[in-house]
Amino acid sequence: MPALLASFYISPGVFWTLFILVLIFSLYAQIRVSSAYAKNSKILSRGGITGREAAAAVMARAGITDVEIEETGGHLTDHYDPMHHTLVLSSENYRGTSLAAVGVAAHEAGHALQHREGYHLLNFRMALVPATRIAAGVIPFVYLASIFFLGGFNGPVLDIAIMCYAVLTLFQLVTLPVEYDASRRAKVQLVSLGILDQDEMPGVNETLNAAALTYLAAFVSALLMLLSLLSRRN
Repeated sequence: MPALLASFYISPGVFWTLFILVLIFSLYAQIRVSSAYAKNSKILSRGGITGREAAAAVMARAGITDVEIEETGGHLTDHYDPMHHTLVLSSENYRGTSLAAVGVAAHEAGHALQHREGYHLLNFRMALVPATRIAAGVIPFVYLASIFFLGGFNGPVLDIAIMCYAVLTLFQLVTLPVEYDASRRAKVQLVSLGILDQDEMPGVNETLNAAALTYLAAFVSALLMLLSLLSRRN
């Protein structure tokens, strides 16, 4: 094992090739989610139920009564806040009746279901949030220190960078199954509650599957940086 670790090295050429590939994949993921959302936000659900109503129905079936549903501005700013028991929907999804709006709202309600059930990976991700925020805040200063004071990543600065990216990579890794599970729960509930018909689900699937690609891209990006730093540290 020591010999194997000692041989671990990513050359600059390989790194930049991988970096470009990851960048292309990240751009593709962003384009894909924007395209899927724009397309399915124009397709209205037959039932005419709003995103807020869909999220409320999903949570009501699970007996969740302590989660507030709030409206916020911005585009695709939807999220579930487990610390404050709040489900936040962007105006377009809070008031919208499209397949995209209902799908996104149900997805966020899926996180509320995870929280209610004590889904272990969601709890793990919540526990990682403080460390992740610190790591994300430290990284810009690490880059500045490496450029202006130490002439590159060396010594303690390199070790700090590795620790920060290790935290970010772990967080993104845990996020993947959490997000996929929330989408799975959403798709099941939308049909079983009669909010959408089965033949309307392809639009929801397309929207949520495209969104999942952005989380995968974030994980791959963080992992590449971590491996590159570990290679430098040898």
